[in-house]
Amino acid sequence: MQINPATDILGLVDIQPTFMPGGELAVARGDEIVPGVNRLLTRFDHAFMTQDWHPPGHVSFASAHPGRQPYDTIDLPSGRQVLWPDHGVAGTPTAAIHPVIDQARVEVIIRKGFHPALDSYSAFFENDRATPTGLEGWLRQRGFSRLFLCGLATDFCVAWSAEDAARLGFTVVMIEDACRGIGLPTTEGRTTIDEVRDRLTALGVTFIDSTGLQNAA
Repeated sequence: MQINPATDILGLVDIQPTFMPGGELAVARGDEIVPGVNRLLTRFDHAFMTQDWHPPGHVSFASAHPGRQPYDTIDLPSGRQVLWPDHGVAGTPTAAIHPVIDQARVEVIIRKGFHPALDSYSAFFENDRATPTGLEGWLRQRGFSRLFLCGLATDFCVAWSAEDAARLGFTVVMIEDACRGIGLPTTEGRTTIDEVRDRLTALGVTFIDSTGLQNAA
């Protein structure tokens, strides 16, 4: 698959220490993607990032709901909400973009989840599915039509971003070896990663390995 520098952009989703081993909401082996992401950044002329950026006491934190534990679920006006350990707290070191990531070609960073009563997985919409982050307009004004996504976690923020991008009419490619997922069990030996792959494939999302990318001659 050849990269078109005029219309293609690399999207880095939530590559923050809070989601890596030792962080508050660690994705297993999440730190392993950093070298590969930096290699990808040398191959794309354009990139954007997202950053989980929650105020203390955010509605998605189990600690904000007395008697609740992490990974419990509750019903909110925006829908069913998983309660997470406190993570991505705005201004804390673990909420920063991973310090090894080379941000020289990152042109915009979308901070999401900063509304105290509304969570946000997708790069495009808060979890009420109505409040936009502004990323769609930025991408369209810049002339980007194909998004290559990587980051954390495959089955949550990367997947929600890919799904919304596809529904909004962008061509979407997920770079699998530059993602890591949580993989919660679902049914019959499947995980949330399996479910996400099926759902995204049906929407036309392509899955590739970074070795399948070619730069324009």
